[in-house]
Amino acid sequence: MKKTHIVLLVLVAAAVCVIVSMFGDFSTYETFASASKQPGKQYHVIGFYEKTMATEYDPLKDPNHFSFFVKDKSGNLRKVIFNGAKPTDIEKSEQVVMTGYIDGENFHCSKIQMKCPSKYKKDQIAVGGAS
Repeated sequence: MKKTHIVLLVLVAAAVCVIVSMFGDFSTYETFASASKQPGKQYHVIGFYEKTMATEYDPLKDPNHFSFFVKDKSGNLRKVIFNGAKPTDIEKSEQVVMTGYIDGENFHCSKIQMKCPSKYKKDQIAVGGAS
């Protein structure tokens, strides 16, 4: 190999290392149990909206407060507090992907993405205000 090829390979490897270190906090889907190990850190949790549990949303009292229950993939049930309006048709969603953090016994989320069962509907995303 020529010296220029070796230098180019080293530069490419260095560039890859820099890019990976900059974006090293790639998020994966977590469960409530793994997210509760580091309270306050942002996680993406995927789960199923619990239709049988009580929800709390009163647009006259506070239109930016919606709380509901989600069961994650490992079966843990947790109350979720969303600082935004209740997403339309959340009851019809197949799954919900939430971005947020654990605070005590509750999961505070700032973004909800609903996975709709129909292959013709796109995923719906709801974004809440800062808490």
